[in-house]
Amino acid sequence: MAQQPYQDDDSLLLDDAKTQIKPPKRYQVVLLNDDFTPMDFVVEVLTRFFGMDESKANAVMLAVHTQGKGVCGVYSKEVAEMKVMQVNQFARQNQHPLQCEMEVV
Repeated sequence: MAQQPYQDDDSLLLDDAKTQIKPPKRYQVVLLNDDFTPMDFVVEVLTRFFGMDESKANAVMLAVHTQGKGVCGVYSKEVAEMKVMQVNQFARQNQHPLQCEMEVV
């Protein structure tokens, strides 16, 4: 026999609450183009902080140069925030105006 929802004296039916679990948002980390940061430095950032090989780093660097921005990777919020902070701090330590940001995918 199927179990019926509880019915109280006021004829109010209470259904089981259905929770929907959504996957966590993903964030892409992007580098923005500027006219002063050397291309070699951008390649170094991509290999050091994003684990790219030389050819992939050069492809992303060229996207930054020609399209204004390039995607470095897609991560959880915490990892993306950490990568953005690391790249921006490394760029400032080396006196480059390179900007790194994160965007919701």
